[in-house]
Amino acid sequence: MRIGLCDIDSHNWPNLCLMKLSAYHKARGDHVEWWRPEGRYDRVYKSRVFTDTYSQDTITVTNAGEVVCGGTGYGPGPNLPDEVEHTYPDYSIYPQFSGIAYGFLSRGCPRNCGFCLVSDKEGRRSIQVADLAEFWNGQKEVKLLDANLLACPDHEKLILQLAESRAYVDFSQGLDIRLITPDNVALLNRVRTKTVHFAWDNPDMDLTPYFRRFLELTAIKNFRKRKVYVLTNYGSTHEQDLYRVETLRHMGYDPYVMVYDRPSAPPITRQLQRWVNNKRIFHTVPSFADYIPGRMGGVRHA
Repeated sequence: MRIGLCDIDSHNWPNLCLMKLSAYHKARGDHVEWWRPEGRYDRVYKSRVFTDTYSQDTITVTNAGEVVCGGTGYGPGPNLPDEVEHTYPDYSIYPQFSGIAYGFLSRGCPRNCGFCLVSDKEGRRSIQVADLAEFWNGQKEVKLLDANLLACPDHEKLILQLAESRAYVDFSQGLDIRLITPDNVALLNRVRTKTVHFAWDNPDMDLTPYFRRFLELTAIKNFRKRKVYVLTNYGSTHEQDLYRVETLRHMGYDPYVMVYDRPSAPPITRQLQRWVNNKRIFHTVPSFADYIPGRMGGVRHA
């Protein structure tokens, strides 16, 4: 078969689904390449992770016998067949990300947050779905995509696999700060951590005791490695958003503002995002009041 791959979200982040499909078909002797409008294919896979807010499918495929669309960006749909899901990814199709392994050790999340699709898509329990060797083979860095690793009953065993790999690990999707314990932090301290991400999504929930507790236990001393996603434009006021940002910074964390449904966000929320996420500005203009364009005595950076 002649297989075409189409990454709707662009190539700024590797598409794990397409990497597994590529490896699966190559193992069967099929020819696999990135889809081209002038080519001819037996089957084309279009994969889209993000929703309309971040990416749009403007590609019409008319040169294939079959077109298969999948991914969260297209809405609920079937998972990859097991024989594809558990195939070692074909990293060669994204040479710009060589040296990095991407994958899931667990799937699912018990939190069922209204802004997140994970609980509906993957289940309201976090369960182990793979061992590290399923997607890592000596790469220097691992980007872990798990939604809630610490909620998985097997998380200590999985963290130990990461530690024993000696790879640098980016816990890219966020660990649940409410599930931190002395035992699992002791294991995390054995991991060569590139970045650990947490999240403070609900402004009505005071997470400061958990963040302070982690600081007491962690061996990660560089605040730039301790990042926290701050969800905005989802039932929070600007004052609540700014409070979380400032509180995290003062505790020794590096906040990162996420805007829910960015087109509908008020200008001040988008300004807050630019101020916080541009770290050069964030550290040279310490007060948001001094960043807002047009404010008396302020500094214009917008």
